[in-house]
Amino acid sequence: QIVEILEKITCCLPSSNLRSASFWVTQKHRLLDFAFALLTISNCLLTANASCEKNNITPVTMSDPRALIDELSRQVKANDVDGATSTLTNLKIWMLNLPSGPDASLDSVVLAATALELGVLLSVSNDDFDAFARNISQLKPYYALLSSVSGGATERKCHVLGLNLMHLLVENRLSEFHAELELLSEGEASTPFVSFPITLERQLMVGSYHEVLEAGSNVPDPSYSVFMENLLETVRDSIADCVEVSYKCMKLTDAMTMMKFGSTDELLVYVQEKREDWIVDADSLTFQPPPVVGKAEDIPSMKLIGQSLSYATELERIV
Repeated sequence: QIVEILEKITCCLPSSNLRSASFWVTQKHRLLDFAFALLTISNCLLTANASCEKNNITPVTMSDPRALIDELSRQVKANDVDGATSTLTNLKIWMLNLPSGPDASLDSVVLAATALELGVLLSVSNDDFDAFARNISQLKPYYALLSSVSGGATERKCHVLGLNLMHLLVENRLSEFHAELELLSEGEASTPFVSFPITLERQLMVGSYHEVLEAGSNVPDPSYSVFMENLLETVRDSIADCVEVSYKCMKLTDAMTMMKFGSTDELLVYVQEKREDWIVDADSLTFQPPPVVGKAEDIPSMKLIGQSLSYATELERIV
């Protein structure tokens, strides 16, 4: 039925008097793809309902989510990834039946947001950043509903907001990072969970790599360590790029201190994996000179100027 309706709509679309025919054909195909996606989803839901009826599985009621959330919280703390994933799936199925927008009750919104927050922490512990991004996207509508209610907030909101900022910072998605900052209240921005990534971003912008490396031992929560490890690798690479241009050689101990490695063995492993062109000689490092690039006098400037003037003259004649 959906396909038939969309076929009728696309047949009534205006033709080339407004847009090219190919444009409307493209829109028709997009609508049909959307219709088939809806049909696929509806078939999956029908199959799931039939399976539930066959196996006598009852849907989750309002009294069940609280017990499931408590169970999910215990599983996340115990790092039970499989069990927590199964519990979170049941909670997300329950969320599908929740009314949307202002019709949703405050209790149900808080419960749904709490479940997704635990899902965020679960994805961090499992190093599943795709699931992390999905849970964050699903959380935002619930946060928007809660922000419209006086005093409406969850216990882990600032923690999750800080993790999201860390993720954007590590991914170098700075425009999205600053867009998220604009949505924060003064109280949220001043919490340790949120102020930590804000401070890191400022240090990175001014090139205070030493302070960034030092911050790795002062994270506000262990869940931040996953992002800090990735960020520290990026910072170490930036320091290494600067070192090999600034110095011809350096002692291993000095390089170890500058790049914040715990031992020279860690530094040597880094050199072997990422800096094969560095030469290790006893207790020192020798850096290869940077490749020689062309100088200004090597550019045939007069020839290029002459060509540009001839092009301009020919264009003038044509006009």
